[in-house]
Amino acid sequence: MSAQNFAELADSRPVSEPSQQAGKQRKSTKRDVHGWVVLDKPIGMTSTHAVAVIKRLYAAKRAGHAGTLDPLASGCLPIALGEATKTVPFAVDGRKTYLFTVRWGEERDTDDAEGRIVARSDIRPPAQAIRALLPAFTGTIQQVPPRFSAVKVDGERAYDLAREGEAVELAARPVEIHRLELVDMPDPDHAILSAECGKGAYVRSLARDLGRALGALSHVVALRRDRVGPFHGADMLPLEQVEALCHRAAAGEGNLADTLLPIETALDDIPALAVSSADAARLARGQAVLLRGRDASIIRGMVQVASGGQLVAIAEVERGEILPKRVFNLSGTAGRAGRRKVQNDVDIDRA
Repeated sequence: MSAQNFAELADSRPVSEPSQQAGKQRKSTKRDVHGWVVLDKPIGMTSTHAVAVIKRLYAAKRAGHAGTLDPLASGCLPIALGEATKTVPFAVDGRKTYLFTVRWGEERDTDDAEGRIVARSDIRPPAQAIRALLPAFTGTIQQVPPRFSAVKVDGERAYDLAREGEAVELAARPVEIHRLELVDMPDPDHAILSAECGKGAYVRSLARDLGRALGALSHVVALRRDRVGPFHGADMLPLEQVEALCHRAAAGEGNLADTLLPIETALDDIPALAVSSADAARLARGQAVLLRGRDASIIRGMVQVASGGQLVAIAEVERGEILPKRVFNLSGTAGRAGRRKVQNDVDIDRA
């Protein structure tokens, strides 16, 4: 889909908007829609624009994403709708995996292909030298974010300051690189690597620092994210397919809930706890309830609480009490696990 198509889609009406009389201005009707859309973000689209497009397609009241992808990057962009926005921090904290291509010989001010060349090198490192260096960039490392990044400096985004020509000096900070591997070297100028990173790590910085350590200088020319926490390739939908699913649901050929993953998908690492409907009502009002059952004395820490198969709250268990921290109101349309079947039933021409 072209950039023009994206702009047209972002400005289009929600697919479920009711018909109005001819000649009258149509008004968007916002809905209570809760769940996750895992977008396979295309190259050239900002994460903010992607969220706006999905929010408009679903006519959702609220939307947010779990981890920014640069316009140059493609792949896994989990977008939370409605009450799912309350679980975004849990998704953002998860591990992320990337496949990226580095070009040797040039360092750029943005650390990717969109920037201005600031230094050059004639060195082209062999595969053996690259593999020998990778352990030094694995584990907990100190990393300086790119100058063109969303990191805040005195309340301002670093990329805003950099675009205005200001000298941006960002401090190094600890990040976790769980895995870093050389996948391929298609030619002397390029290397393809795979990385699994923790929260706050920048692949652009990783590529930049590898190039400096090798004396080759480098920047990222291609980047694809394959995973964000519990969200992975099997969950991802191209934008055209999301649009088709929403149109089908609006035409009565499917259920909108089946196009979404459940809110609790982002909570896979948190133990689940079932309570009675009476206790669920108390938690929904923000009230603590006593933990019952033979295991009550050993359950501690963060839990996701459900009643009748529906998520009620994220809570903390302390001294035999369930203390609600985030309460969910799932009136309206909520995602459910049947989405993958619906996804597979829709045939999209990707030619």
